[in-house]
Parts: sequence; structure tokens; C-alpha cells
Amino acid sequence: MTTSTAPGEGRVESVNLAVVRTGEWTMQKGRSGIDKRPVDRSVLLAADGVEGDTICDLEHHGGPDQAVYAYSCDDLAFWTAELGQPLSPGAVGENLTLSGVDCSGAVVGERWQVGAAVLQVRGPRIPCRVFAGFRGVPDLVKRFIAAGRPGAYLAVLQPAAVKVGDTVRVVDRPAHGVTVAHILAARTGERSLLPQVATAREHLGARGRAWLDRTLEVTRT
Repeated sequence: MTTSTAPGEGRVESVNLAVVRTGEWTMQKGRSGIDKRPVDRSVLLAADGVEGDTICDLEHHGGPDQAVYAYSCDDLAFWTAELGQPLSPGAVGENLTLSGVDCSGAVVGERWQVGAAVLQVRGPRIPCRVFAGFRGVPDLVKRFIAAGRPGAYLAVLQPAAVKVGDTVRVVDRPAHGVTVAHILAARTGERSLLPQVATAREHLGARGRAWLDRTLEVTRT
């Protein structure tokens, strides 16, 4: 069951691809693709990821359920004020920087039309120490979780090239109401949310379903 399409439209403000970086902050991998920078061309969003992007930690990132990472301009503005450092498009490792779209309040399973592409929200970005090291903020993981602004990982249901200026529309939205922010909170300690999160299981990515099943099993024992 789905609700009606959400009102209003968003816009692609930036399409960002990785510049591979090295350094101590990349931890045991020794390299990272978290440093995303805007490009001035159309980029294909495919089922297996974003054309031209690089993912170095395939254990925790990438794959069909994390093919695209989207973050909103409003959330970037929040972190610019919070951290006292300018966060430009791509600054949190997102492929798509969007305006007029609440990426962190997106309902898991809702579908977006981005230009000619169709994407589906699968879950939140889970922050890690590499992210904190990249931004040079030691306690960023804790602050990122507390802020509840994780952005959205998306699967690509209909591949297409996208570019700056493309329209973003919510095509449909599941009625369960579980957002990516709810998932982040449940995964980082708010176990009271588990019954609610369980109603969205079918829309989670494979990693999210595995986490949910393991956690529910533990709570039953």
C-alpha cells in the first residue's frame, strides 16, 4: 500500500564523483573514495553504481542497494554551521546533492524520479571513522548520529544519465512511514524503534535486512 505522491519538486544541484584519496585517516583500506567533487556533465546512474565513481570499501559501501548516495542542501547548510567549516556539494561523500528534497526524512521504499532515472530509497548512510577522519572532526560520528541527518542510499530501478538541473519527484511513498533517520537511530541504539522498523523490512537493502534479522533474533533470546 502506498500513499499519494508528495507535493512539490526538487532539483539536482550537483552530481559528484570520487577523487581517490590516501592517508592515515583512510584506516586499514589505505585509500578512500569519500572525497566526491562536482562534475559538469551527465553521469549514468546504473543498477551497479554511478558511472565514473570509485568505492574502495566494498564490504560496507556500494552494491545494488547502495548504488547512489543523496544528500540535501539543507543538511549541508546545517553541517556548515555546526562544524564552522564550509561544506560544498559532495562534502559528505554524496553522489547527488539535492534541493527541495528531504533526503534524511525520506521514507524507506519511496521511489524518486530523477530526470529520466527512477531510484528507490533503501536506507541511511551509517557514519564511520573514515568519514570523521576525512572531515578532520574526531567526534563527527557521534555528532552525525545525534543530528539524525544521514542522507539516503538508493537503488537504481531505471538507469539513466542525470545532470545538474534535473527535476526530482517523489513518485510514490510506502504507508509504513519509516524514514532513513528512523533506521539510523535504531541501528545506533534506539531499540524501541525496532517494531516500527520491522514494518519496512521488505524495502530495506540486503545489509539492512541482515542487520534487522540479527537484531530481532537477539532481542527474542
